[in-house]
Amino acid sequence: MLKKRLIGVITVKNGRAVQSFGYRRYLPLGRPEVLAENLDRWGADEILLQCLDRSAAQAGPDYSLLERVARLGLGTPLIYAGGIATVDQGVEAVKLGADRICLDAVLHDLPAVVAGLREQLGAQALIASLPLVMEEGACRWVDYRDGSRKPLGAEVSALLQDKVVSEVMVIDYLNEGLPQGFDFRLIEQFGHPGVPLIAFGGLSDAAQLRRALELPRVVAGAIGNFLTYREHAVSHFKAQLAGLPLRAAS
Repeated sequence: MLKKRLIGVITVKNGRAVQSFGYRRYLPLGRPEVLAENLDRWGADEILLQCLDRSAAQAGPDYSLLERVARLGLGTPLIYAGGIATVDQGVEAVKLGADRICLDAVLHDLPAVVAGLREQLGAQALIASLPLVMEEGACRWVDYRDGSRKPLGAEVSALLQDKVVSEVMVIDYLNEGLPQGFDFRLIEQFGHPGVPLIAFGGLSDAAQLRRALELPRVVAGAIGNFLTYREHAVSHFKAQLAGLPLRAAS
């Protein structure tokens, strides 16, 4: 695996790709499949298909969308997130074309499911998605379904300590989608030093991305909105990140 990666994020709400601004305001972009083809063609190292409304609606994963994207024959590895609440659902998502799955709500509700998924798929297929905010100098974990905030519980901490997941996506919940928004204190204050991190939320330019990727714990930077404003945006970012161990842009 590459030492450092650039992940293109496609945020999906009601089956359509959207720009998200702090998970509070959304602007339509169109069909997720079109964005996936663009990211694949431009040289993203991975594509994250993030379906925001599946868990809150208890709708399960969007298997139809996964199948449509899988039929595109993309060469870029695909990560799926959204609605996975059981071991069977996670396994089915992989069968339908996801190379890896990203888990969020299930970490709040049934952390034991994550251990079951590790047994079926292996830790390398699992990413923990943790929306975080800084409060009184400490990281707080956000349940995006109701906005509640709390420290990481003992069960989730044990999952990270035992390397049940391969990586953690640290999401700047307040600044997601906002330019120059990523709060680097979230990386600095996050515990579990042996867990590789993906930085996401407000990484909007090459200087920010370089700062993130130069941190030893950060193995990938994930970008959503800021890859939609300019054609071949992945290539432009990578051209400005010369010297970092990234795959060359397409």
